[in-house]
Amino acid sequence: MESELKDKAAKGFIWAFLNNGATQLLNAVFGVVLLNILLPADYGLVGILTAFTLIANSLQDSGFVTALTNKKDATHNDYNSAFWFNITVSLCLYIIFFFSAPLIAYFFEKPVLTSLARYYFLGFFIASFSIVPRAILFRQLKQRELAIMGVAALIVSGIVGICMALNGMAYWGIATQTLTFNLMVSILSWILSKWKPKLSFSITPIKEMFGFSSKMLITNIFNQLNSQIFSLVFGKIYTEDKVGEYTQANKWNLMGSSLITGMVQGVAQPTFVQVGDDLERLRRAFSKMLRFTCFITFPVMFCLSLVSHEFIMTLAKDEWESSAHLMQMLCIAGAFLPIATLYYNLIISRGKSDIYMWNIIAQGSAILGSVILVHAAGGDMDAMIITYICIVILWISIWHIFLKQEIHYPFFSALKDIMPFLAVALIAAAAAYFATLPLANLEPTRINFAILLFCRVIIVAAVYLMLLWILGAKILKECISYLRRKK
Repeated sequence: MESELKDKAAKGFIWAFLNNGATQLLNAVFGVVLLNILLPADYGLVGILTAFTLIANSLQDSGFVTALTNKKDATHNDYNSAFWFNITVSLCLYIIFFFSAPLIAYFFEKPVLTSLARYYFLGFFIASFSIVPRAILFRQLKQRELAIMGVAALIVSGIVGICMALNGMAYWGIATQTLTFNLMVSILSWILSKWKPKLSFSITPIKEMFGFSSKMLITNIFNQLNSQIFSLVFGKIYTEDKVGEYTQANKWNLMGSSLITGMVQGVAQPTFVQVGDDLERLRRAFSKMLRFTCFITFPVMFCLSLVSHEFIMTLAKDEWESSAHLMQMLCIAGAFLPIATLYYNLIISRGKSDIYMWNIIAQGSAILGSVILVHAAGGDMDAMIITYICIVILWISIWHIFLKQEIHYPFFSALKDIMPFLAVALIAAAAAYFATLPLANLEPTRINFAILLFCRVIIVAAVYLMLLWILGAKILKECISYLRRKK
């Protein structure tokens, strides 16, 4: 059974990687096209509304996806009740947001947000139809089906967004792209999960899961607030141009970190649940996943931070140059987000949603309080983001305190898993930076930026893998061995 679970988890990681890799690649392609059509202000308007949509998504989900995944004997009645509950909550939320749109526009002093918000908020109601089918696919580790669904939805929605942008519809095109994506995901999730609801509803499963799911709900809301806090704060104190620059910088940062976070999120919790209460197996599973996560996240995100300026200047208009500096900083925090994701997935799998909830609330409060203090002290956007980076990195030690209580995994064991990959990735990034200094001094043209970008990525990858091979990194050899065996 352990060998079968390992193989299933490995396949899940591969499909999650392909899914997230294809997703981020398509996002990048469509994003680059739109960057060369639209202006920062267009993204700034939608960026302000994104925070409200993500909070609404958490409310409509109500934590039932995680609760259903954690439930060892979930039945059709459980899924059916959660489905109708989510639809009802989503409809009520949309009505509330529809009538609240003028207040949002008034607060941010942007009248156009009234009509844009009412249109854009339709997305989370459409998305509510896919919550339960996606939960079923996720619970069964059906990463292949999730990959097909995500890629198809991205292609269709990306084409729609580009066509509308080319016809001068600006932020309306961005909003329609999101609605189209949610619609495609809803349709395909029903087809691929082969699940159909019944016209019945029982409150019993909702009551049974509510203790766990309610904590997940509160946590998810704070998670979304944590991720969108700068969009809200910057939307109030800066112009939409500045918000747009931050939104794009964070978008490219999240594309990189989400590639790894999606892999971890798609496999970790179901795997930990199936391992059960065998603490020794849990420690081994966590250690291996931690090493694998660090093996991927540090070189990817440090490299993305290194080439952020060349990346933006190669692919976007000159108006976006200011976002490169923000992207460079955000990618440092992005390197540690997948590690935090792995930590709290194990805590969730142990049924400790209260620990997860209070830790996320505390982290969000620390970030918000620090941002307000920095701004009150006269700090600029850079100072606020640097403060955020420090909190994200330091908070992993807080997560470890609670993880140690659950599986008795020493802090120094975690450092032994993390530090070698962190050090090697930093060395590889530094080597690429110094080796390409002559190229960095060339005339600033798109071709020269592209050459510099390519050279730095190749050097980081080559130096990183070479050093790991010389040091005899077990995780690298295991990955090569597994891929050869499957081939």
